[in-house]
Amino acid sequence: AGVLTAFAAAAVLLAAVGVYGVAAFAVARRTREVGVRVALGAAPASIRAMVLRDGARLAAAGVVVGLAVALAAGWSARGAVYGVTRFEPAVLIGVAALFGAVAVAATAVPARRAARIDPLVAMRAE
Repeated sequence: AGVLTAFAAAAVLLAAVGVYGVAAFAVARRTREVGVRVALGAAPASIRAMVLRDGARLAAAGVVVGLAVALAAGWSARGAVYGVTRFEPAVLIGVAALFGAVAVAATAVPARRAARIDPLVAMRAE
């Protein structure tokens, strides 16, 4: 149980680092766009919401694909391992909620950074 807990913690940490990396890269690629939005009067809250919405959309797609793969793996492992059921709704919902929360939390840092972009610096960046 301890080894499985360590692997689960490592999976959550890797997921958080991966989502953070993708979100930070997306914000870096859109620095000029965000700078233009801020220069035209966009509020920092709307910039933050835009980045969080994009991150949540990607996280939702990942959760849907992950649930499909988990159901397929459960179905195939049912016959190979004693005591494995095909569908455990509490576990699937809990893991989906955990990874959704981790994705939103990992996207929060790049979203905060995007909300603080100075338009002049953004325009000079490229």
